[in-house]
Amino acid sequence: MASILQNLSPQVFFFLLCLLGSIATQAQENPLETIVQSDDPKIKRVVDQLEQHQVQLLYFAIDRDQENKPQLSEYRFQQDDSLYFYPASTVKLPIAVLALEKLNQLKKAGVPITQDTPFHIVNPKTGEYIIQQDSTHPRRELTIGHLIKKIFLVSDNDAYNYLFDFVGSASINQMLQDKGIEHTAIRHKFLFGADNENSWEYVFLQKQDTLYHQKSSYSHPQPTVKLKAQSKGKAYMKSGEKVAQPMDFSQKNWMALSAQLAVLKRLIFPETFPTEARFDLTSQQLDFLRFWMSRNTLESQIEAYNNSDEYYDSYGKFFLYGDTKDEMHDGLRIYNKVGYAYGTLTDVAYIKAEEEGVEFFLAATILVNENETFNDNLYEFESIGIPFLAEIGRQLYAYELQRK
Repeated sequence: MASILQNLSPQVFFFLLCLLGSIATQAQENPLETIVQSDDPKIKRVVDQLEQHQVQLLYFAIDRDQENKPQLSEYRFQQDDSLYFYPASTVKLPIAVLALEKLNQLKKAGVPITQDTPFHIVNPKTGEYIIQQDSTHPRRELTIGHLIKKIFLVSDNDAYNYLFDFVGSASINQMLQDKGIEHTAIRHKFLFGADNENSWEYVFLQKQDTLYHQKSSYSHPQPTVKLKAQSKGKAYMKSGEKVAQPMDFSQKNWMALSAQLAVLKRLIFPETFPTEARFDLTSQQLDFLRFWMSRNTLESQIEAYNNSDEYYDSYGKFFLYGDTKDEMHDGLRIYNKVGYAYGTLTDVAYIKAEEEGVEFFLAATILVNENETFNDNLYEFESIGIPFLAEIGRQLYAYELQRK
């Protein structure tokens, strides 16, 4: 290279130096930093009050090598594993995955149950049934597979609660740690007054006979991890009364954006991880998870969810489409799980448009709570939070289109 440069005229040499400098600068650019500087009001009004909104963004660009293997490049904006945000329903994704993994563990132990085996749930303290049937199932059966569908289609809380106790709190967190997924503590069900330490009993059936009986088990509470911003706001509502002090989230579920994307990446590109870091799932189970996390309710063929007024085309898809009820592009698939509660909106997604050659991972969270009071159900989800996430998704998609 030195000998070639020595033979160039001073003008050409200077031009090449400038060109190389420009390329180096572009290589170092963080597209998230550029996007958040947008003048679009959906982004600007949030960025003008960044501290208030506690925004975190995590983006993985994907390039394919000559063998079509994915190569990921990571970009962050304010993403911090030690900065707490309430993950809400995004924790349902790992629970769905681990429920299938537990079925595989039981099968290896000689228990012949599958995701389609019907079961009942029993209260171990009273012996009474918690639930025996699912009205949304074609045969009104309660099955692991159908509960997973409900988690992805409508983020059903009961479905999560049933799978949470099936796997068990201690097992949930240990199974994630065993895969190398850190910065997470899934502690509780979404059920007021729930016992999160003693699980329900599960009776799996073959016709009317008991095929497998899982007794109640005890899980030690997850240890408290000290994180930044664990106390939020100036007040919160409790039993209809306002408590004039910050709300403590130290005993709530915790799952950093990096941990959530770590789960999703193992589902989309399991081959890029060593065997011990992958989920113990069959190819059919991976296809099942990918299929349902990328469907919308109108594609579900579940009659209860086919009401387009309540469950529109982009229901549960915040990125790109969250602020519109228009039809989604047929060639675009969003493999994701959203969550929203306590003023916090989060979306974790793998976005793919095959014809355009676009694919990328994106995770984001934002807090919208202007009155700084929690548990009062007065949050700016529709006016600020969802439009922000939708526009971030659109601008990053536009960047991906020109990047390829």
